[in-house]
Amino acid sequence: MKKVYINSISSITPQKTFDNSEFLDEVIIHEEPVVFAVNPNYKEYIPPAAARRMAKGIKMGVVASKTALNEARLNNVDAIITGTGMGCLRDSEKFLSGLIDNNEQFLTPTSFIQSTHNTVGGQIALELQCKGYNFTYVHGSNSFESALLDAKLQLELDEARNILIGGVDELGDHTTKLHELIHHIKKEKASTKTLLDSKTKGTMFGEGAIFFVLSNIKQESSYAEVTSVSMFNTLPQNDVSKTALNILNENNLTIKDIDAIVLGNNGDVEFDGYYNVLTSEIFSNTQQICYKHLIGEFNTASPFGMWIASKILKTQKLPDVLKLNETGVSSFKNILLYNQYRGENHSFTLLKTC
Repeated sequence: MKKVYINSISSITPQKTFDNSEFLDEVIIHEEPVVFAVNPNYKEYIPPAAARRMAKGIKMGVVASKTALNEARLNNVDAIITGTGMGCLRDSEKFLSGLIDNNEQFLTPTSFIQSTHNTVGGQIALELQCKGYNFTYVHGSNSFESALLDAKLQLELDEARNILIGGVDELGDHTTKLHELIHHIKKEKASTKTLLDSKTKGTMFGEGAIFFVLSNIKQESSYAEVTSVSMFNTLPQNDVSKTALNILNENNLTIKDIDAIVLGNNGDVEFDGYYNVLTSEIFSNTQQICYKHLIGEFNTASPFGMWIASKILKTQKLPDVLKLNETGVSSFKNILLYNQYRGENHSFTLLKTC
């Protein structure tokens, strides 16, 4: 089977990550429990008339995908695979509100049409005139990993050469209030500086769009090689370490071979224990990296972890703001990523230098 490479990356998040020439050189310190993406200049990528009709999630997805393609020096791809947890949430809320306000009568279909989860993938395909495989995975916090695994299998079997994959989620006012009511979002102010040390329920919520071009053809500009993707719908906390070791064994690696582990800690005292099992036991002497204190939690936050790992492997640099501990790693070759959300949808991804 062929190897799978990350040939380009693009990220729109609540941090200034859109410019790939930088790597968290300037960090925005958020002080609220809900944080919004930093918007690029959409007019440079989408005609203003078209942009006005697009929800924020669609605009983020279209622009992030375009910049990923530009970096890979491609005009088109063989397939487009997206992952999203909630889809175009704002249009969904707009349609449902209209349904209630107008007593289920005289509704325009625009918001409904644009509220479907596959709207982003369809819009990207229309922009590119791509008539190839187009699929959207809606699988909670494993949505992006499902897209990644699909692309990996196709590329390994040489069914495609270049595949655009990404994760997109946006914040909606009504849904955010619901998350606050059920304590998924912290009641108190949540600061970027203190979130990971929090001892209360809930977390900081965010939004974003992160895209990659994967290929079985290595380029000089390639970031990393994707060696393994594993997902588990449920996983007892006591089995997390054992599962991580099994994945390393399957890839002929040991704990000492892992130069860094990228974790999805989000400051929720109820569920950060899944990560603490790894950081306090088998990976206690490994460089530990966290990122959700920078962008918040959302169903497709995990691809930002892959964006970070890709940048580290290519630049061999690790910004201090990402460090959970300090081990003084001289170089990075193998990085393991682990993510879960509220005890479900666990994923392990292995990347290595190429």
